[in-house]
Parts: sequence; C-alpha cells; structure tokens
Amino acid sequence: MAESSEEVAVLVQRVVKDITNAFRRNPHIDEIGLIPCPEARYNRSPIVLVENKLGVESWCVKFLLPYVHNKLLLYRTRKQWLNKDELIDVTCTLLLLNPDFTTAWNVRKELILSGTLSPIKDLHLGKLALTKFPKSPETWIHRRWVLQQLVQETSSPSFITKGNVGTVAAERTQRVIQEEMEVCGEAAGRYPSNYNAWSHRIWVLQHVAKLDVKILLDELTSTKHWASMHVSDHSGFHYRQFLLKSLISQIVIDSSVLEQNPLKSEPTLVLPKDESAGASTEEPRINLLHLLKAEVEFSTDLIDSYPGHETLWCHRRHVFYLRHHLNGRLPPSMTQRSPTDSPGEPLSDLNLIPGGTSPSQAMEVDGLNDCNKQGYSQEIKRLKRTPAADSLGLEMEHRFIDQVLSTCRNVEQARYANAYRKWLVTLSQ
Repeated sequence: MAESSEEVAVLVQRVVKDITNAFRRNPHIDEIGLIPCPEARYNRSPIVLVENKLGVESWCVKFLLPYVHNKLLLYRTRKQWLNKDELIDVTCTLLLLNPDFTTAWNVRKELILSGTLSPIKDLHLGKLALTKFPKSPETWIHRRWVLQQLVQETSSPSFITKGNVGTVAAERTQRVIQEEMEVCGEAAGRYPSNYNAWSHRIWVLQHVAKLDVKILLDELTSTKHWASMHVSDHSGFHYRQFLLKSLISQIVIDSSVLEQNPLKSEPTLVLPKDESAGASTEEPRINLLHLLKAEVEFSTDLIDSYPGHETLWCHRRHVFYLRHHLNGRLPPSMTQRSPTDSPGEPLSDLNLIPGGTSPSQAMEVDGLNDCNKQGYSQEIKRLKRTPAADSLGLEMEHRFIDQVLSTCRNVEQARYANAYRKWLVTLSQ
C-alpha cells in the first residue's frame, strides 16, 4: 500500500510538471478540456497539447485532484512547506480542475500582493478555467478582485512616476475592457443564461469603464447579433436593458446642463471626441429616443421571427417602459420633438442607475436604488391620474398585438401577447 501511495505521488508530480511545461512551451493556450479515457492505455503523459488547446486525460483526474487539494490544505495549515513556484504550480493545476476552490484563489491573491505573481497571468488562468467551467462563481469573483488591483495600480502615483503618460494608462484600460468583454461573451455562449458572466460584464462597465458613453453604445451594437441568436436568454437581454438605462441615466444627470441650450430640441448625448480622429470637427451625437425606437423595432423583428419566447416580450415591455420614463423625467425643453419623430409612450416611473455605483452595489444588476422610491412623489401621482399624453404610442402597441394575434398559430405567443395587452391597459388607467 505504501508503494502504491508513493507511485501515485510520483505520477501526480510528473503530471503537475507536465502542465507547467505545457504553459511554458505555449503561453497562448486558450482552452482546456478533459479527454474521455477511463484508463491509461499507453506509457505516456496524460497531458495533451494540440495547437492552443490543452487536454487532460480523464483517468488521471481521480489521482491528480485529491493530491493537489490535500497538498494545498497541508500548506495552509502549516503542516507542509511549499515554495512560491510550487504554490503557483499546485494552485494552477487545482483551479484548472476545480475553479470553485476558494482557498486556491486566496493563495494566489497573496502571491499577487507580494509581487510574486503577475495579475495578467492570473486573468489568463481564470479565462482558461472559464472555458471548462463558464459559470464558476469563485472564478468571476477572483477576476473582479484582480481587475480592482489593476485599476488601483494604473491610478496610483507610482505608476505615473514611472514615466507612464495618460495615454498609456488609457490604452491599458481599454485593452483590459476589451479582453473582459470577450471573456464574458465566450462564457455566455458556453452556458445558457449565464447570470455570472453577464453580471461581471455589467461590473466591468461600472467600475473599469466608468459607464463611458462610447463604450455603452459599442456594447449595445456588439451584443445585438448575440441577442438575435439567443432569443431565450433572459440574462443577455437584461444586459441590453442595463445599457439603455445607463445611457438614459447620463441624460438625467446632465439634464440641467442640456436644458440651458435652447438649440437642443431632443435628448441627445455628445460623445467625447476621439483624439486620434483629429481631422473630424463634427461632434458625434446620439438621440436616445431614436435609440429606444430602434430597440422596439428590433424587438418586433425578433417576436415575429421567433414566436413563443417570453424573453422577447419581457424585453419589449421594459423598453416601452424606458421610453415613457425618458419623456417623463427630462425637462420640457428636452422632450420637444420634431414632427418626424415617433411619439413616446407614457408609463409609470422608473428608477435609474446612477452614474457612480458604490462598491456595495457592484453586483446589483438591476441598479435600482430604494432611495429613489421614497415618498411616492407628486410627479408619479400626476402621471397616474392624468390622461395619456401620447396615446398614439399605446395605440401602436395595441395594433402590434392585434397583428400578432391575427397571424400567430403559436399558443404561447398568443398568451404572451394577451398578457402584454393587459399590462398596457393597467398603464393607461
């Protein structure tokens, strides 16, 4: 029995070393996976590296995982000493097989704080773990911690005194944001309704991108195709709702400034000029009313093309809700529209996400603040007892419902359409 335990120890140490060597030979590994293999058929390493894909033969996991797990626990209980390189190798192997082992991530946090481990390498390890376990909550939590370290490092005086100008810090932040968007997109594609991935994406926009308007608009555009290919994914459409609410919140925050300009007859956002595009003197603008109208049209196309999906009807209801709130909360000078504009729809009030979110609200995906609900304001009461100012918008929605009901043969589609009609009726009362 002793000999068997020694053989297992030798085998596992060799496998851990093979994994470490694989990352040294190819630092661009972008995916991991298990190779179904009940038993060792050949006298060779169970670690297979093909191009940028790393595979582990399944027969060795039953030996490998308990060994590295126990070894790390012995280290944490001070019963066995491991040097820094051994800690990096053991935690890397353990997290690739079980990324929800919090102790391993905590050890790597200590290594990062001591300067032994690069935060960028830890982000890469988390990315690999998410290719196999795309919903791993501990991996997403650790990823946010690492990003916070990078943000603090970029904004620290020591980073500036090293000769890094503002453009270098901005480019680094932009690369990090782009990388996170790609990681979240891949994880969302691997696991349906991946709430953890979409929540992390929202967190990045809030705390790394600082709700930058241009990034919000880019995200709204880039996720449109994804949403059209995943019409039952509530989390993906909820993310688009967050983007729209965040854009509207910029209008609410800056409404006092925009109201002072009599030339602006519609709620628009002025995007910051791109320094690299110095030849262009015209300030790009975005009209939020038109943006919400386009989202309603997008919803119409999806509902017609994919009948019977509750997610699409819920999304349409939310966008309709936002359009009214945009008309109701903006100053009068901002809600005047030209005759060519589509009228908005009056609904009840909506709590918007503030531009700056406290750390305690980092994972509050809806972004609704209870403080905004205090008092049941007089404006809300007026909206409820005043006749609909834009009845044409409601009429257009009722026509859409009538068209759906007259042509659909899907029982679920008819049920969702009738439920939407009842919801509209309650709003007009």
